[in-house]
Amino acid sequence: MLFPHRRPARKRLPEIELESSRLLELGYEAPNAAGLVRCIEHGFPTPLARWHSHDVFELHLIVATSGKAFVGDWIGTFEPGHLVLCGSGLPHNWISLDAPAAGVARRDLAIQFSPDTILMGAETFPELHETARMLKRACHGIEFFGMAEAAEQSWLAIKATHGLKRFRLFCDLLIELSGCTDYRLLSSANSDDASDCDLQAIQGLVARIATDPAAPLTVAIVAAELGMNTGRFGRLFKRSTGTSFPGYVNQMRVTHACQLLMQTNRYVTSICYAAGFNNVANFNRQFLALKGVTPSEFRRQSHLRFSGALAEDGL
Repeated sequence: MLFPHRRPARKRLPEIELESSRLLELGYEAPNAAGLVRCIEHGFPTPLARWHSHDVFELHLIVATSGKAFVGDWIGTFEPGHLVLCGSGLPHNWISLDAPAAGVARRDLAIQFSPDTILMGAETFPELHETARMLKRACHGIEFFGMAEAAEQSWLAIKATHGLKRFRLFCDLLIELSGCTDYRLLSSANSDDASDCDLQAIQGLVARIATDPAAPLTVAIVAAELGMNTGRFGRLFKRSTGTSFPGYVNQMRVTHACQLLMQTNRYVTSICYAAGFNNVANFNRQFLALKGVTPSEFRRQSHLRFSGALAEDGL
């Protein structure tokens, strides 16, 4: 049966940024002038403002306009001073809603870099452990508060230098970010959350939930499977993950629902049951508590990630 009144499905998966697309005219530095650390500067609108991911880390600072920010499954607002560190493979986009008709010439200052050198160095030098932990947290996207002015000054200094001096200045910036205690993680937790836990039973359970968040699991069922009473299991799980077992399962189910809302045209009711919830009312309540919007509003706002969505949605 055909449904001619339905709009064609929009491409929902993030575009993967390739090296060949990092052109000078878009604001990138030439590879031979950069090295490990590459500075980017661009305005808005621009082809670079799209729902995308890449194989490098990116520290992203907004210096003009305000609007909607999208990092993984997180949707929020931004204004000048918005500073976010995105790990590799984490899709993101910033859409300005108050840019003048002529656009702005300078909205974004960013630094792209590979973390491999620092992470490998942390295996030898204890001094790098704090920075390495921060880089591992970046798989969720980290928003830093109170660091915008220092980050902009660091960007300008890094941009003006090359070679070992540039790397030293970049390391100075990482040190400042690593020491910042006023931050938040943006995108929902994933299967890496318990990777440092020494309780193998809980590790396996976390991986199992990440693989199949809709599985009908309860505290009683899982505790019996692991040969524990419910009280001991609850304490061990919270110690390992930082949250209760029901809370963690709900987070994973909402995360799965976010992916379905962003990547498919399925009805919200269908997504509710596919994510593992037993009724729509509870699904809406849990989703609103974790994301701050209803599933339908999350889907509507997620459309802003794509080129042309602003005009289509009347924003």
